Amino acid sequence: MGADVGGRPLRRREYDEEDVRVRPGKGSRPRTRRRPAHDDAVAAAVVAVDRGRYTCLVGTDLTGRPADGAEPVAVTAMRARELGRKGIVVGDRVGLVGDTTGRPDTLARIVRVEPRTSMLRRSADDTDEVERPIVANADQLVIVAALADPPPRPRMIDRVLVAAFDAEIEPLLCLTKVDLAAPDDLIARYEPLGVPYLVVRRGGDLGELRARLDGRLSVLVGHSGVGKSTLVNALVPDAGRAVSQVNAVTGRGRHTSSSAVALELPGGGWIIDTPGVRSFGLGHVVIDNVLAAFPDLAEGAVHCPKGCTHRGEDCSLDEWVAKGNADPLRLASLRRLLGSREGAPDDTGEDLPEEAVEGV
Repeated sequence: MGADVGGRPLRRREYDEEDVRVRPGKGSRPRTRRRPAHDDAVAAAVVAVDRGRYTCLVGTDLTGRPADGAEPVAVTAMRARELGRKGIVVGDRVGLVGDTTGRPDTLARIVRVEPRTSMLRRSADDTDEVERPIVANADQLVIVAALADPPPRPRMIDRVLVAAFDAEIEPLLCLTKVDLAAPDDLIARYEPLGVPYLVVRRGGDLGELRARLDGRLSVLVGHSGVGKSTLVNALVPDAGRAVSQVNAVTGRGRHTSSSAVALELPGGGWIIDTPGVRSFGLGHVVIDNVLAAFPDLAEGAVHCPKGCTHRGEDCSLDEWVAKGNADPLRLASLRRLLGSREGAPDDTGEDLPEEAVEGV
């Protein structure tokens, strides 16, 4: 009991739990790195990418139609946060959750990206070893090159071939505008590599090309103006890919395709049309991956000194070829490809300008 204040005695205040202020916590649930398994995710394939939105087809993995022949359903999806920075590209096989009906104004989430069978990559330039994915799961790379207007660029073809060998994707050389120039010289250049080729003409029969595309997932690559979009429109009549004329001053085409897109062929199979490119960086490619595409030469490379570039005087491949173990033209082709990988002019003296990539 304390002294009186104003006639009232002072009392010791009694506190209870209502007087205690407790800062709100984060809950008692322990943190965990475990993520939902999403066992109910619906299988789909990515056929287009546009500013963070992915067009996916439910009912196909781009290798054929389902057994019941049902029409695949187009679903718009976004990437789930749990995927982090993992890139998703056309051709990827993914798992979707959420609204997968494909109705307007609906959005699903991509929660899983299935293991890829192949990945076509490029670098921004030859000093950049960062791999930039372009297309996933393709089993054939069709290199579209014009014989004239614009003139062929063998060095560009070489670099795309290196990317195909690195990704273990089967290449096919498709030559266009045969009515403007003969294909003999360009064909002779790639015969030692064993690269299959075919020649097409505008308005001509595409039966041979369709046969090579049938039942496969093929990606078309070529620099601007070679007639790639015209070819796609002929193969897929309702594709509606924009086409343009070659600039008469620069001799180069104008980019008309701004993003990659997968299109189903009427007779079976899929093609992935990519934007035209003016350079194809190979800074991420390992020399041994290119050499692996030349089994007749790879065996002789075991005697090369450590770190051999296979282009110098100390390379044992010269002796290997001199003993008759491989064709000299094959060695010349390998060294030309390795030179193109390093960004150097090829052995023909051709010095084509390497410009920035647009659109890819």
